[in-house]
Order: sequence, then C-alpha cells, then structure tokens
Amino acid sequence: MPQSNIKTPGVYINELNAFPNSVVPVSTAIPAFIGYTPRADYEGKSFTNVAQKIYSFADFQAFYCFPDPAAPAGQAVQYSPEYYLMKQKGQPTEGDYMLIDGIYYAILPDPNTIYYLYNSIKLFYENGGGEAYIVSVGSYGTTSGKPIALGEQLINPNVKLADLEGGLPLLLNEQEPTMYICPEATLLSVAENGTLMQQMLQQCGNMQTAISIFDVIGGRNPDPIGYTKDIATFRENTGANCLNYGAAYYPFIGTTIMQNTDINYTNLFGGDVKQLMPLLSPPSNPDQAAATILNQILNPAGAPLTVTQYHNALLIASKLYSSIINQVLAIANILPPSGGMAGVITTTDNQIGPWQSPANTPIIGAVSLPIWLSETQQAGLNVDALSGKSINAIRFFNGMGILIWGARTLDGNSQDWRYISIRRTMIMIEQSCKLAARAYVFQPNEKNTWEAVKAMISSFLNSIWKEGGLQGASAADAYSVDCGLGTTMTADDILNGYMNVTIKVAVVHPAEFIVITFQQQMAVSN
Repeated sequence: MPQSNIKTPGVYINELNAFPNSVVPVSTAIPAFIGYTPRADYEGKSFTNVAQKIYSFADFQAFYCFPDPAAPAGQAVQYSPEYYLMKQKGQPTEGDYMLIDGIYYAILPDPNTIYYLYNSIKLFYENGGGEAYIVSVGSYGTTSGKPIALGEQLINPNVKLADLEGGLPLLLNEQEPTMYICPEATLLSVAENGTLMQQMLQQCGNMQTAISIFDVIGGRNPDPIGYTKDIATFRENTGANCLNYGAAYYPFIGTTIMQNTDINYTNLFGGDVKQLMPLLSPPSNPDQAAATILNQILNPAGAPLTVTQYHNALLIASKLYSSIINQVLAIANILPPSGGMAGVITTTDNQIGPWQSPANTPIIGAVSLPIWLSETQQAGLNVDALSGKSINAIRFFNGMGILIWGARTLDGNSQDWRYISIRRTMIMIEQSCKLAARAYVFQPNEKNTWEAVKAMISSFLNSIWKEGGLQGASAADAYSVDCGLGTTMTADDILNGYMNVTIKVAVVHPAEFIVITFQQQMAVSN
C-alpha cells in the first residue's frame, strides 16, 4: 500500500504474493466434429451451425439425436442407411456382393442415405473420448430411391461442400479444439474434398491451435492393386500449405458400432418388402415360413407387430435373410478412421501426454480392414519422395490384430514437423506459454518482469521434461528460456513496447525405425 494513501492512524496490512504466476497446460485432446446429425436442437433452441461443446455421448444424444418414443415402442432410429441387392450376370470384380442360389447380387447403397458423423462420434467415445465440440451443419437429406452404379465413387448429393465449409469459421472463436475432424468429407467429390482439406489445413495453420485428421477417398472399398491411384489423388488434392498441421489415415476400418438390431428389412430396397420376396422365397425354392412373415408385414391382420418383432421372426425363419442382414451390417460398419483416431489420441494424452505418438495401438471396435497392407505397400504411404506427404497406415498383424502403424503428419519430409507427436507437443507448449504470458501484458518492460517470465516458463518446461516430454540428461539439455536486454531485445524493442522471449526445447522423437545389428564372432576359450 503506498504511504501516500495512509492518512488515518491505525494498523494496515499488506499482503504480498509469495508464489509467482505459473503456466497451466492447455487441453490437448478436444476434437471438433463437423457434419450432419439426426437433428440439432435442445429445449426449443436450434443448434444448427453452432459450435457446441459436449462432455459425453449422452450430451450428444440430448442435442443431436431423436428422443426415444414411449414404451412399448423401441428405440428411435438415428441413422438408417439403405442398400439394394442387384442381380449381376457374373461375379463382380469390385464392390460387395453375395451368391444366392447360384446368382451373384451386388450390394449397393443408396448414396443419399450414407453418413458417417453419428457412428464416428460413437467410435470416438468407444475409444476413450471425452470433451468435444460438435458443429452440426444440417440434418439428413432425402433418399434417392435407387442404388449407386457398380464401381462408382460413393458421393452423397446431400453432403454439400458449402455446408461443411460453413462449419469451419464457427471454430475461429474457439481456442479449445485441438483436432478438426470431418468424417463426411469423403462423401464429397474428389475436387470438393480437396478444397475442404486445404481450407482446414489453412485454418489450423493460421490459428496454430489444432491439427486436422483426414480420411482418404477410396479407403472404404480399395482396389488391391489400383489403390495407389487413390493415394496419389489424395496427395495431389491436399495442397502445399500448412501440411504439418494435418495427418491422414488409410484405409477405412470395419467396426462393431452398428449391431444387428440397427439393420433390418426396412434398410433393404428402400423399405420395399415386395422386393425381398423373390430372394427369400423364390418360386423355384419356396420358403413358406419367410413368405408368411413377409405377407404379414405387407398385409397385417389385427394388431401389427413392431419392426423389431418382424425382423426377429425373419432371422429365425430364414437363414438367407440372416446372411443378408449380416452382410449389409458389415458393409454399414465400414467407417472412416478419423473418429476412432480422435479417441485414441485422447486416451494416449490422458495416460501419457501429447509427446507419445498415437501409434502401435489398436482402435477399439475395429475388427476388419478392407485391405491388408504389407510392409512394402506401406513404404509408399509412409515416405513419398515426390510430394513428401506421408499417410499413416492401419494394418493387421498376426497375433496382434489391427494396429495404427504410422505417426507422421502430412509434412513427412520435414525434419522439424515430421511427427504428429512433435507438432501436438509444440502446440501445447506454445499455447500454454502464450496464455500465461498475458498476465504480463502492460507490465513494466524491465528486468524484474523478464526474470519473472523466465522463471514461470522454465518451471513449466521443467515439469514437461520430468514427465518425459523433453529429451536431455539434464534440464539444461532439454530447454532454455531467454528474455532480456542484449539477449532477445534491443533498446528500440523496449521503446516500441516489445518484450521478446526465446524458448528452445528438445522435443522427444518417436523411435520410428529400430535397427538391430547382428554379427557373428569367433569362439573364444575360457
């Protein structure tokens, strides 16, 4: 208390801060999902085109899912893809198909009904997800009533580039998100997907607070030989800016997110049960039990049963129906890996820290892959001499299962920013120090302030080093902080109001290539 303020006789108390300001680490694993949801409203308020923070899947359901109807009705259907079984002249050379009574049927989706965000959110929380931001850009569109042509790229006309682009600016005022994820970007055309990816990278680079996690078009049903064209196309469309703020994963993954209660006869032929009759009970080999149930669905007598009851009856009555449902369910469960990766990164950060690479670990819920990449095939994804853009592989290993087998950003040839763990650790350190330094804005630009800033940041970096985020046998080897006249500032800097702080850190690098050398030696006598 200044003495000039003491004018009345008495006792006065001055409280002094015994401890300096400290750097509080920012959150490192808060994804922002952009895409389409079943609905987007809560208590009469619309949440379309709003960046809304959620803390659990229950929160997601409250804001973005249909409420369950009253008993005895079953749960509300949140996502209902539609598939068609189309007769083929011979065995299809690509895509999914079934052999029924000696005839091949291609299983083709109605592209207007395919969406990924809802199941990606479930995959995120299944893998340990926590806090997240949701930007709903709209609800599901109308169906087309027809399947996609065999061999065509899956493009959903209801998924609009303008909608997804419009979700990005909504995150400009949000400092918490550290990952941008748009699972439905792969439902755009190749050119529009490229435009969106470049905008996501540019925004991440400008904000310096998040990375973008990408999926690769073609990873859903890759050609065992021609898949390299999809990889090349992806690399050509990601641009050249801010590549160290992006990471890509390939291929898609087969999951267990959707169960057999989520797929039934209403998901086949656009819900037209009449088209199921020739398959389940053909004139050449009639199945009376299945035909009876189908007729009851078409012409219910008395109080009709629920869809679930009819579905369960068909599963018992017809092995073919059960096989069709299982096949369609497996196809519907093939998802882009970005949502699962967000969950894996969250778990890794919570257990260790952002300096631990989210690799050599499984994705919970992943049970199959549309393509099994070998070491030779992955080499072309991991290192590309022409573009330098690395793509992280998801691979199957005997005795170990499906593992994430890559830890690189898109800037794979950069010695500084090659690895995801380095990029994310630096984002955490930079943003933490930036926010802590705000306490010293407008403070006197003199030695006491400089020393306080140095001590504050040094203490923070020392804790990171002790946790294993920085390498070095001693703290001096792990980091250094400089701030002062003659070291980081000139007299002109001080006159102009600049306080420059220089921080150097030795971030740990992952052991991506472990080389073990063996050599034989001559026998020696004892």
